[in-house]
Amino acid sequence: MTNTTFAKEFQARTKTFALRIIRMFQQLPKTDEARILGKQVLRSGTSVAANYRAACRAKSRADFVSKLGTTVEETDETLLWLELLEESKIVTSSKLEALKQENEELLRILGASLATAKGNS
Repeated sequence: MTNTTFAKEFQARTKTFALRIIRMFQQLPKTDEARILGKQVLRSGTSVAANYRAACRAKSRADFVSKLGTTVEETDETLLWLELLEESKIVTSSKLEALKQENEELLRILGASLATAKGNS
């Protein structure tokens, strides 16, 4: 698989993840706690796709590393908000299991990509 093919497929995957985050947010209870945490996960979860897309359009290797680093940070932050939704019992573990698993997979892939990009700098 070429880098361009991987980038296109991963852009689609992060966009699908963002859509899943949006749908999860729409299903949250209408409590203050759910809305506050929900807005945080909505912001960070959708920014994963936006920041990865920006990294793919980087102007230099340093710009790519910087933008990919931001993508890793946002992906990790999203996992925190999902964990808080789960551990506070706002959303059941079973409803978040697949979304958290995808988040963790994205985080591993992005982390490895960042380490490779830094090593190639």
